[in-house]
Amino acid sequence: MHGVTLADDYGWLRNKENPEVTAYLEAENVYDEAEMAPLERLREKLYQEMLSHIKQTDVSVPYRDGAWWYYSRTEEGLQYGIYCRKRGDEAGPAEDAAEEVVLDGNKLAEGHAFFAVGATDITDDGRWLAYSTDTTGFRQYTLHIKDLETGETLEGSVERVGSVVWAADNRILFYTVEDEEQKRQYQLWRHTLGTSHSQDILIYQDDDERFNIAAGRTRDGKYVVMESASHTTTESWVLAADRPEDKFALILAREDEHEYSVDHRGEVWFIRTNDRGRNFRLVMAPVDAPGRENWKEMIPHRETVMLEEVDLFAGFFVACEREDGLPRLRIWNFAGEEAEAEPAGEIAFPEPAYDAHPHVNRIFDSRKYRYSYQSLVTPNSVFEFDLAGRTSRLLKQIEVPGGFDRTLYASERVHATAPDGVQVPVSIVYRQDKREPGKNPLYVYGYGSYGYSLPLGFNSNRLSLLDRGVVMAYAHIRGGGELGKPWHDAGKMLVKRNTFTDFIAVVEHLAAARYGDGNRVAIEGGSAGGLLMGAVVNMRPELFRAVISHVPFVDVINTMLDASLPLTVPEYEEWGDPNDEAYFQYMLSYSPYDNLKPAAYPAMLVKTSLYDSQVMYWEPAKYVAKLRTLKTDQNRLLLVTNMKAGHGGASGRYDYLKEIALDYAFLLRELGAADERVGGLAS
Repeated sequence: MHGVTLADDYGWLRNKENPEVTAYLEAENVYDEAEMAPLERLREKLYQEMLSHIKQTDVSVPYRDGAWWYYSRTEEGLQYGIYCRKRGDEAGPAEDAAEEVVLDGNKLAEGHAFFAVGATDITDDGRWLAYSTDTTGFRQYTLHIKDLETGETLEGSVERVGSVVWAADNRILFYTVEDEEQKRQYQLWRHTLGTSHSQDILIYQDDDERFNIAAGRTRDGKYVVMESASHTTTESWVLAADRPEDKFALILAREDEHEYSVDHRGEVWFIRTNDRGRNFRLVMAPVDAPGRENWKEMIPHRETVMLEEVDLFAGFFVACEREDGLPRLRIWNFAGEEAEAEPAGEIAFPEPAYDAHPHVNRIFDSRKYRYSYQSLVTPNSVFEFDLAGRTSRLLKQIEVPGGFDRTLYASERVHATAPDGVQVPVSIVYRQDKREPGKNPLYVYGYGSYGYSLPLGFNSNRLSLLDRGVVMAYAHIRGGGELGKPWHDAGKMLVKRNTFTDFIAVVEHLAAARYGDGNRVAIEGGSAGGLLMGAVVNMRPELFRAVISHVPFVDVINTMLDASLPLTVPEYEEWGDPNDEAYFQYMLSYSPYDNLKPAAYPAMLVKTSLYDSQVMYWEPAKYVAKLRTLKTDQNRLLLVTNMKAGHGGASGRYDYLKEIALDYAFLLRELGAADERVGGLAS
């Protein structure tokens, strides 16, 4: 058994309050700027390029909720979005309706180096807004309540708030709160408008350290749902939204390894459950008797299709599934008031690799369904599918100014063979007129944890790399969710190393298939993807020319042995508990920090944030400090710390672009592609 952290020469970096730690991080930042100074012109050029591809003043597609149509807009020169609404009817906002500003992120951010809006919810009558804000990046949110009639924000606030949801009476608010040490949402509270928060009532507390709770409403608005979930187990409680002072009723008690979620229509619960297979099935149960003995199957479990979620409406539902690594939106129509439904086809998508998911759909009795579609070469687009005519209508596609020509770019889907013979999907995008087989710089991105599927979305920032001839690839390695829950299971716990060997196999395949030059490979990952970066670099340092690692989870053993840190105990279900000897030895075998050794390493840019609450800043700081003493090469090793942000980096959209420009300049210099731009120019 291992109850303490390992001996650690760099453990002193954990003391954030120590002035020597601050001085150390700031000295690293000064060194970084000196190393990057020769690329100042290139960084500015990249920033201006990326900015030129963004429509700085823009507005989102409005969506209806009650008597209002809500939308967000941006203004040139302003860092944050402005959230607005107009009155209207089913057809759309009224022509003469005045705009009401619900929240202006720019005004709320005044005086803060970092700003983010967390949860939001508006009462059914449209008057009261509950919202939360974070001004440090530590993802610790403060609850506020705003009167949208008067524009005034009420006195009083609550700290460490997660989800917020109003009851149907427009006066009672439910919200969750995290504990101070674990950053775990563990309590549900009830607040009544017009009373002090000191009078709020604690409704529920979950003392199991693996679980986080959240609250929301069913789409029909009839019930408040409280869900308590670990990485592998869930439990749901429900409460009639028009009787908010009643007690919550349990749907089904938690059982280890059983995950389920609920929604409501008529007199029936719709329950998505993995009780008969990892990829989930859909069952129905009577509202007054939701026990398993009363379940009736609607969609069975399938070995090759993951049922990711169910979008439920009065007359139909959409089964959001994933098959062959790609999302599917399959329509089911209800025959009438009863819960019986029948398949009615699926929404067709035109490209071989893409990302599609539900958009905002707040109207329960609608016969139209909104979804988002994009690909590596197609900008994000919002469509509305008409169930009567079975046609999709484009509502808005993100405009990409600055001379973007979609026909210049192409994407492909290929597979790499892992050491054990498993076929690993890879998505590739490149500029067609810049392709020179076997010669292009190659960039490979990976994550491979928590069952998260890499989205194949459009990103205009990528154009700055593609236009310089970089071939970009996204590795859908085990540990992710692209091929359902079994794909996740095959890359976690005691088989986590599959994630790393899959990624190496992808890079080797891309080089062998001449998608790029095997001597000019850059790789990137963040958080758990930063663990991936550290692991593969330790295993095969000669394979990569450059590495960008964001907020990397690299000190696996020390972090997972410290149960006082946020997230550690819940993460046992992803990585294992190192207090168990088998897990300790296995994790020790791949922990990047613990496996550094004297060797030649690729050039590395390691980035962190002082207020990161998920991967503490000291992990990458210790990693770089230790690596400096061991590396035998002369390649650059940079540690960049954002002293005013958290896990996601800079919050303002212009500040964020400057961070990307730094990354790209580093990558292009290391790959020898800093001046290979269509139309000229460079560094």
